[in-house]
Amino acid sequence: MITRLCIPIAALALLLEAQPQSSALPRTPDGHPDLQGIWTSATITPLERRAEFAGKATLSDEEALAYEKKDHRPFEERPDLTPTALARVKEGRAVGAETSEAWEKGTALSRVNGAVRTSLVIDPPDGKIPGLTPEAKQRAAARKKDRERLASAKDLDPQERCVSYAPVPILPQVYNGNYQIVQTSDFVVILSEMIHEARIVRMNASHAPPSVRQWLGDSVGHWDGDTLVIDTTNFNSEAAIRGSTENLHVVERLSRVDGAILYRATLDDPATFTKPWTVEYPLAPTTDQIFEYACHEGNAWVESALRAARKAEAEGHK
Repeated sequence: MITRLCIPIAALALLLEAQPQSSALPRTPDGHPDLQGIWTSATITPLERRAEFAGKATLSDEEALAYEKKDHRPFEERPDLTPTALARVKEGRAVGAETSEAWEKGTALSRVNGAVRTSLVIDPPDGKIPGLTPEAKQRAAARKKDRERLASAKDLDPQERCVSYAPVPILPQVYNGNYQIVQTSDFVVILSEMIHEARIVRMNASHAPPSVRQWLGDSVGHWDGDTLVIDTTNFNSEAAIRGSTENLHVVERLSRVDGAILYRATLDDPATFTKPWTVEYPLAPTTDQIFEYACHEGNAWVESALRAARKAEAEGHK
């Protein structure tokens, strides 16, 4: 009897030794991986794959180093920028904004499993956000007209009004790209440094009724093994990302890998995108602190923008 018991015990020991990564994970008292801490989304990997890397999902170390040594400015003169937006970029550069220490875009490309990624978008495989539906294009055109007319403060983006930065999913910012995670058995809180928004994830819960709409949506979570899965719905009509509607559905997966958090998010909104799309990149640990982002205080931008619009109207400009 003793001999028979020794065999499965030895086999169990070998099994445990074969899983060092899982056992080495920092864990909370309830046994789940500990995701708590402050993490940064800073990276120079673009959201969408650029033309110079067409057909290349990854780079060699040599190619990555050459790209990282380039001059990556906070704002680029892109073909999609309006003349007004381009003028603001150039004006900012003229006063030295491009050398500001406030920019926190990082200095390196993102690596996942040792591979250097050329875009945060990993699906579709071309690294591009899927095209907009005809309905979404119409909404975008109407939004552009409202933005140009600027009849009221509501025609400005929520970010410009310091209302919300809609950090769902978590995507890199040009600055204030840190996030703090606080975790209990019943809740996970993700605090965004940008506009200090706190998203509360209710664990093992059901979504709120469809009538309940929020800036950050309604997030519920559960554990899939050692991966935290967050399902978010119930956005309000203004919490848009790339023109999405209130029916946007975001599924995020967070896993501890090599001291970082491997972050993956899939976005689905049939009224906006021709198909779902997925981003993936690591959130790196940082020793930086999160300070209050006092966006509302002294925000003269809204009043100035409206005054400028009325002045243009008075002078006969459209």
